[in-house]
This record gives sequence, structure tokens and C-alpha cells, in this order.
Amino acid sequence: MRATIQLCTYNRAHLLERVLEGCFEQTVPSDEYEVVLVNDGSTDGTAAVIEAARARAACAFTVIDQANAGLARARNAGIARARGDRIIFIDDDVLPVPVFVEEHLRSQDVYPRAIVRGAVINTQSFERLPTPTWTLANYSANYFWTSNVSLPRATLERVGNFTEAFREYGWEDIELGMRLRAARVRAVFNRFAVAFHYKPRPRTGNVEGMLRQARAQARTAVQLRDLHPHWRVVLATGDDPIRRGAHRIARRLGVLGTLERRIGERDTDRALSDAELFAARALAHEAYYAELDRVRAGAPPA
Repeated sequence: MRATIQLCTYNRAHLLERVLEGCFEQTVPSDEYEVVLVNDGSTDGTAAVIEAARARAACAFTVIDQANAGLARARNAGIARARGDRIIFIDDDVLPVPVFVEEHLRSQDVYPRAIVRGAVINTQSFERLPTPTWTLANYSANYFWTSNVSLPRATLERVGNFTEAFREYGWEDIELGMRLRAARVRAVFNRFAVAFHYKPRPRTGNVEGMLRQARAQARTAVQLRDLHPHWRVVLATGDDPIRRGAHRIARRLGVLGTLERRIGERDTDRALSDAELFAARALAHEAYYAELDRVRAGAPPA
């Protein structure tokens, strides 16, 4: 088995069917790769989607069902069942193109020990996909980002899997990337290993979720910096006295109220305008820094 596509899912039945179809519709021979899916305690229609996918699977398809435990633990459960020499990580909102596995393996043939970073292109719909051509507009500086990345299974065994202390959203892949970088594992980029990342335009009903996600990401940012007190982590997380202080002043000056007013009423589900979307993202940014302050002060989570 040359490769394993490993992904985890939680309550995304509406996306999972199409994502699995993409995983099964690969150009490499079906006996050269497998798909390992971890269902992390989904409570929607995910189980039915998985059962239907079993009948359509064109390659080996392993499903692990577990109680909701967070992405890091789910990833490790998938890794434990993987048989491929190279593990390719994607998310349950990421649709690979047909040459996806082929391109990861092509890079492996040239750089057998390297991390291979594939191209990620955002899309608002899996039914109306953009051209699968990577440009600088899609650039990401992430060293190890599980939306589209692969590495030898032996390398994971050497540096250790995902840190299961990360139970909430954010940073678990960056933390593993820090260890891989410290171990001097080379990273290369293959712009033809394309995957489409589902990013619909936020609606008024998504704002509260954006704020919850920002607060969770702040809590895991503190975990990351405590594990890796490195300048790269400080830059990435913004967890330093200067930036925390600047955002604290902004909140005292009433920026939260201003942003709330710009978003407007949220009692109807409608697409956010450009101005409202800007305000919602800024509000989530302030929620992130407010939660950083709470955690650093030893207060309970918001």
C-alpha cells in the first residue's frame, strides 16, 4: 500500500459524500492506496453517508467510529489503522482532484523523506468549482497544514503523532509541524496536488460560531506557545504583551460595540454584506484576543 488518505469528520454529512467520492475517484490503481476515515462522534446523517460510501468505494475503505474526542485524538486513531507508506491528510471539507494521490506520490518519488504540501484552493461550492490551477492568491506559509499535506508514515513514528492535549479547534497540525521542523524534515510544494477547500460566504447565522471558534483557537494557542516558546509561534498566534495590550485598549475604547452595530440584526439567516463580513471577522479577532487575556489571567473560558 503506497498511500493512505486520512481524514476525520464531525457533523458534515452534507459535505462528506462529495469528499469521499473525490477520494475514490483517483487515477492511481485502487490497490495502491486506501482511505481511512474517523467519524468523531457525529450526530447528524454522517452514519448513513458512510454506509452508502462503502458500496461505492473503489479502494480499501476503513471507517473508525469513536465518541467525540477532538481532531488530534481522531487523527491518531486514523494513523493507527493506516497501512500506506505515505499518509496524506485532508479535512472533511476538502475535495481532492483525481490526480491528487498521483501527484503526492510523484513528489515522493523525487523526495522520498520529505513532507509534501499540496495546493489548496478555496471554493464556495463543490458543484461550481474554480479552475484547478494554483496561483499566488492561494499561497499559504503553513509548514504543515492538514488540509492537504503528506509525509512518510515512518517519519510520524519517529517524531510522534498529534498531541492529544489539543482537544479544541486549532493549532494541532501546527504543533506537529513544529516538531517536524525541529527534526529537520524537509518540506516541498506540489502545485498540481490540488484540493478544493469548501469556504462558503458566512451568513448572519454563522457569526456566533465564528466567535466560538476564535475563542477555542485562543485557548489552543496558549497550549501551543507553552509547548513551543519559539518566535515562530509568537508570530503565528499573536500571543505577546504588545498585541494583547493593543487589542485590550481597542476593546476599552468600545470597538466591540461598533463592530456589533455594523453587523446588524442576526435574527434572520442572510448572507453578510462585504462590510458586515469585515466587521464579523474583526469581531472574531477581538474575541480571540479577549480569550487570550482570560486564559493568561487564569480566568475560566468565556
